[in-house]
Amino acid sequence: MKWYEHAIMYHIYPLGFCGAPKYNEGREPVNRLEKVLDWIPHLKEMNVDALYFGPIFESVEHGYDTTDYKLIDNRLGTNEMFKMICQKLHENGIRVILDGVFNHVGRNFWAFKDVQEKKQGSQYCDWFAGLNFGGSSPCGDPFWYEGWNGYYNLVKLNLRNWKVCDYLIDAVNYWIEEFDIDGIRFDAADCVDFDFFKRISSFCRGKKQDFWLMGEIIHGDYKRWANPEMLDSVTNYECYKGIYSSHNDNNYWEIDYSINRQFGNGGIYKGIALYNFVDNHDVNRLASTLKDQRYLKLCYTLLYAMPGIPSIYYGSEYAVQGRHENNSDDGLRPCLDLEELSRSGDLNLYNHIVKLGRIYKAYPALRTGSYQTVTVRNKQLIFRKDLEGRTVYIALNLEDCGFEWTFGTHLNSLVDVISGKPVTVENGNARIQMEPFSAMILVEDDIVNNNSQPDIVPVSIEPTPVIIGEKYRHYSGGEYEVIAVANHTETQEELVIYRSLSDHKVWARPKSIFVGEVPEGKRFTLLS
Repeated sequence: MKWYEHAIMYHIYPLGFCGAPKYNEGREPVNRLEKVLDWIPHLKEMNVDALYFGPIFESVEHGYDTTDYKLIDNRLGTNEMFKMICQKLHENGIRVILDGVFNHVGRNFWAFKDVQEKKQGSQYCDWFAGLNFGGSSPCGDPFWYEGWNGYYNLVKLNLRNWKVCDYLIDAVNYWIEEFDIDGIRFDAADCVDFDFFKRISSFCRGKKQDFWLMGEIIHGDYKRWANPEMLDSVTNYECYKGIYSSHNDNNYWEIDYSINRQFGNGGIYKGIALYNFVDNHDVNRLASTLKDQRYLKLCYTLLYAMPGIPSIYYGSEYAVQGRHENNSDDGLRPCLDLEELSRSGDLNLYNHIVKLGRIYKAYPALRTGSYQTVTVRNKQLIFRKDLEGRTVYIALNLEDCGFEWTFGTHLNSLVDVISGKPVTVENGNARIQMEPFSAMILVEDDIVNNNSQPDIVPVSIEPTPVIIGEKYRHYSGGEYEVIAVANHTETQEELVIYRSLSDHKVWARPKSIFVGEVPEGKRFTLLS
């Protein structure tokens, strides 16, 4: 099984995330993107496996008007800085996904500038779709060209030209070889030539067998792009819409229909790990879309429990709001301060998402199990996920009052792993009592709450990650050397492996506890 089929992803829009200037004025690079390093403990607390960076290549404005595919935008920093960031993320078990804007470029792209200067004499005239000298462009050029979706500041590339394809594949090769990136998200994938996808897919998988290729697809049959010859995954806009609208309309039939159509018995996308999300850099934040903020936990429970790859858009784990307003996406792409979010954001939602991440890692059936509806009503939904003899039930109550119901099960006992409370099971029937606007994830064996994990509490920011090879002092006085950070084979929880400097005994402790606090202060303090 590929790593991305059981991954949790986190998406940032770097220019907004870093508070970069709106326009690139060609000044000296500023290493703003180093801010990501301060978020690594936060990502690990959420069990994030991959960080998906929105556009980071050199551009003039928003990142989707690329001017240089081998250069970090100077508003974000330098290539050397980004190489260090990739290394730190990899050291912490977090993969790196880049946004590949290969359908179009900005008007300051070097080959287009050559056409502007040399006109018919440029060797790059055939690099751009529809370019001809039979008229002038809306931007005043003495030639015509295709702009993406009618935006002439976004010049469409001619991906039927093998030289253009070679150039783009060479750029991807650069980021793989120099930065060891783990995947590409293809912007406007519905506009990209299929033969180009086949070429770049073959190339990338030849470089890294588990390299992840995901395309932005709004409408259409996802199998046209997600198939063995082309991409591994595409954006699941069908269920993005279904998640929020089924809650706003009090109609769980909608999302249940979509998931069954995709992954139920006879589902058309079985075997494809679609990229699931509830908001991103192009759409209104979920907290600004829902009619009632009490729906938030239900939406995220569904996101983590439905088939596919769950992804969180930066800040939305704290219910950050944002809308597309006045013909601008700036409100969707803010500069956020993690310390401020941890003080003033929706900590109940954040803690719920942290718990969902632990549960997601603990139960393979939740990640990749088959989908089957148990019961569906307008305001209630129960479905099950099954994998290799293991079953997980997910129950959602959208009612503004408590709800009690019974359903049949082959399991002899069940516990709600979200709350840690057992559920009554008698004569093959489970009886659950649900609070208003609540969710349950029901399992037979609670390995999350009974695995020496601390109660979920508002998380403070860890100043530094656990450093392998460094020495730490326990609050009681003992000194230890960290020799590894490992993952529990069953729960995937991170474990710190450390050796006593006095008697050389080796110990293991959950990282969440190792970096935690006791009444006396920090449990372990890094020795300078």
